[in-house]
Amino acid sequence: MNWDDTTDEAADAAERLVGPAAERLVDSGADGEDQAVEAALRPKDLGEFIGQEKVREQLDLVLRAARARGATADHVLLSGAPGLGKTTLSMIIAAEMGAPIRITSGPAIQHAGDLAAILSSLQEGEVLFLDEIHRMSRPAEEMLYMAMEDFRVDVIVGKGPGATAIPLELPPFTLVGATTRAGLLPPPLRDRFGFTAHMEFYEPAELERVVHRSATLLDVEIDPDGAAEIAGRSRGTPRIANRLLRRVRDYAQVKADGVIDRGIAGAALAVYEVDERGLDRLDRAVLEALLKLFSGGPVGLSTLAVAVGEERETVEEVAEPFLVREGLLARTPRGRVATPAAWAHLGLVPPRQAGGKGQQDLFGA
Repeated sequence: MNWDDTTDEAADAAERLVGPAAERLVDSGADGEDQAVEAALRPKDLGEFIGQEKVREQLDLVLRAARARGATADHVLLSGAPGLGKTTLSMIIAAEMGAPIRITSGPAIQHAGDLAAILSSLQEGEVLFLDEIHRMSRPAEEMLYMAMEDFRVDVIVGKGPGATAIPLELPPFTLVGATTRAGLLPPPLRDRFGFTAHMEFYEPAELERVVHRSATLLDVEIDPDGAAEIAGRSRGTPRIANRLLRRVRDYAQVKADGVIDRGIAGAALAVYEVDERGLDRLDRAVLEALLKLFSGGPVGLSTLAVAVGEERETVEEVAEPFLVREGLLARTPRGRVATPAAWAHLGLVPPRQAGGKGQQDLFGA
């Protein structure tokens, strides 16, 4: 039997197991509401910034040295998963240097002319924050090489044999590039950054500090146990911690006296289907399909995606990274396989221990 073939049982299970992935409370991306709240919660300087100790220490040295020289700071590349503070750090860099900041993104720059228009309007010392820099078009990327190194761009006027390159001098500026996929950046671009930092996922203790700080700014009363409960379900990501805090705050205002303790936090997050390890409906649906329909695997990604009613890319890029990081799922050449921790998390017994033959027995494993 080919487990990459879709099955009627898997298809019938789709609607029962999960709803749209776009509704995920633990999505690390930022929507309009998140961006508005984050603007109020963002720390204003490195002293307020929580976590990322090594990055903060190194960046502090870079910025202090630049201020002492009276020069613009070196170009900075920040990589890491969404929601870890790359945008916040770019704003802190501008604040520490006493400079304005211009914010744009790679997908918004489709032509070299788009980038030339932005660069030519920069002020001396200004910080240009370029989010998702790996998604910038190739012509714009090649123009950025010269701008970063020589503070100059060549603007092409005319077409064909009569085209003329006019050099345009730029004021010194600091480029802060942010990317979730540093491996997609070409080496010539990566090498032009004077300082490169990788943002790590946060430890629970650091997220507790984030939750306490945000609760103070939002005028929410929370005790240490309540903060620990929220932090433990936040997937190591401050953005998710702040989002969960807001939802727990709503629950506490409606169902309790407005004070968040461990019981209130746990009850609120149960309503929103975020379990004690931070798994939501989609994550649990993937595990339930893998364990209940396919006896723990191995099973092909396409079949697994049908079983949860999602696109293949959604399962692979949205659900799997966290499940793999938590040690609940493994990717193998033969397909996706559940780990013993996945069986334990869902309170199920692996087929071998139950006395029957699991799917791996069918393959002679």
